[in-house]
Amino acid sequence: MKMTQMNILIAYDFSECSTCALEDLAVAGLPSDVRAHVMSVAEVWLPPPDADISMTAYVDELRSKPQRFAGWQSGAKMVARSEIWAKTAKERLEKLYPQWSVSYEGTYGSPTWEILSKATKLGSDLIVAGSHGHSALANTFLGSVSQKILNEADCSVRIGRGSVPANPKPNRIVIGYDASEGSDDAVLSVASRSWPDGTDIRLVVVVQPPNEYDRSQRYDLEDFAERLTSKAKTTLRAAGLETEVVADVGHPKERLIQFADRWGADCIFLGANNSGSRFAKYWLGSVASAVAARANCSVEVVRRRATTGGLI
Repeated sequence: MKMTQMNILIAYDFSECSTCALEDLAVAGLPSDVRAHVMSVAEVWLPPPDADISMTAYVDELRSKPQRFAGWQSGAKMVARSEIWAKTAKERLEKLYPQWSVSYEGTYGSPTWEILSKATKLGSDLIVAGSHGHSALANTFLGSVSQKILNEADCSVRIGRGSVPANPKPNRIVIGYDASEGSDDAVLSVASRSWPDGTDIRLVVVVQPPNEYDRSQRYDLEDFAERLTSKAKTTLRAAGLETEVVADVGHPKERLIQFADRWGADCIFLGANNSGSRFAKYWLGSVASAVAARANCSVEVVRRRATTGGLI
């Protein structure tokens, strides 16, 4: 069943990565009816405001405090800046996706806590974050806030690394698949999206053997992967998506990224609980976190909020 409405929460800090995450949503297969809320969080401590005062009025009040509250004044400036950032992102989203309903807010506190709390309050289907913020050391690694959101969110999380291409091509989506409940949820999520014609899916099965793999068994491996993905292929093809299976041997977190790079993937979809699979011996380690941290394309880690049924 195609998704007709979606609530997303976008964590935005005015960094290049968080701006790329906004543009990346153009290739995320989202429905036309999206309610997006942009949130920028100033990581400062401030005294709590009265319940009946607006954030803007609160910031103005702090700015007017005597000099002995200079620390509050500095914090107020940071909150005001976060509100400007969030408004800027809102205006950009409205230009990129004019059919969406977009709101924004700037606030203060622990970024991870504030974002996760807001997602719960809004009942968000998806949290969107850039791969790192201003304090990151390398482009391909997650910042601490994005990593915590990825690990602790109750909903799906998309780490956006893309941008709007000058010459759009058909979407290319990789789904890491191991027959776990999590990877089935990733398949269902992809199948429910609104993808443009020509979107191409690769179900990637990576087997990690206990010792050196005998290359003469390649056809056995491919047969295993075809059987393992049978229901997933049926579900995706029923959604009108061109789907092929790729079988490989090695460490999943490395092979998935390598394949995505070679193929020019726009995004890798993964389930949040692959390690609990009954095929765990084929899929070891915290694959989702490792792939999200190191991939060169966007990564979406799927968490299902409610039971929506299984694969066809």
